[in-house]
Amino acid sequence: MADVSAAVAILGDLGRENVPIGPLTTYRVGGAARVFVEADTIDDLLCVAEAVRASGLELLCIGRGSNLLISDVGFNGIAVVMGEGLAAIDIEAGPTVVVGAATPLPVLARRTVQEGLVGLEWAVGVPGSVGGAVRMNAGGHGADIAGSLVDCVVLDADSGIVATREPGDLDLRFRGSNISSRQIVVSARFAVADGDRATGEATLREIVRWRRENQPGGQNAGSVFVNPFDGKDSAGRLIDELDLKGMRVGSAHVSTKHANFIQADEGGSADDVRELMARVVERVADEFDIHLRSEIRLIGFEKETQS
Repeated sequence: MADVSAAVAILGDLGRENVPIGPLTTYRVGGAARVFVEADTIDDLLCVAEAVRASGLELLCIGRGSNLLISDVGFNGIAVVMGEGLAAIDIEAGPTVVVGAATPLPVLARRTVQEGLVGLEWAVGVPGSVGGAVRMNAGGHGADIAGSLVDCVVLDADSGIVATREPGDLDLRFRGSNISSRQIVVSARFAVADGDRATGEATLREIVRWRRENQPGGQNAGSVFVNPFDGKDSAGRLIDELDLKGMRVGSAHVSTKHANFIQADEGGSADDVRELMARVVERVADEFDIHLRSEIRLIGFEKETQS
């Protein structure tokens, strides 16, 4: 049985109880975490791991909240947000770049281009952080994390062990890996190449322009469903073919701009988003005999989906 008091005792001033975390996601809907931690150092993360082991509570790394949907009832576990102390960017010879897990991907893309390095420009259009991107093998514009990852440092909450893991150990696949919800990516090292800064900046501008023209803003978490058949077909195409753009459940609707986006209304309900996702999955399965898999991690729902 989970023991919240054990976690609170170990975390001390590092932990707070019943803190709303839905607003920390890009959906900006959903409830609170039973225990909330802002971690700024590896020692903070080790303390979190100790609290997880002692309490039996589940662990959630929020990152930038760009691929999470928190249920309206919240998360009955320990939720962690990483601070600036875990967002360093260090350029090494090679060249490679070592990046803290809290670093936003657009910041990483712009920093490497500023240094005259190429290979990570695609990341400028992905709103997540490095830690979450490694865990889900994030990607875009024909590239992904697997294409440049050299290794990463991962803390296992169950053992308390911090270890360096190489791509071959991670089972990196289309929008997934074997990094579990009880493991925390602390940092990652990427291979980059020497290039031309002006050319890189032009690439960044083009990616940003394309995303603004083709994807909606507002309260969403980007693409909701993984493109089927290892990305060889488009989830958005399937949903659009069923004329589901604009389909609404309560405070959530399928975007009229991009069919693989689900928008939440201001002050809306995470449960409405989840129900709309389920209805889209059902319609696609009935019509095409294809089961869409969520890119979004569903947290605190009766049936959680971990991508």
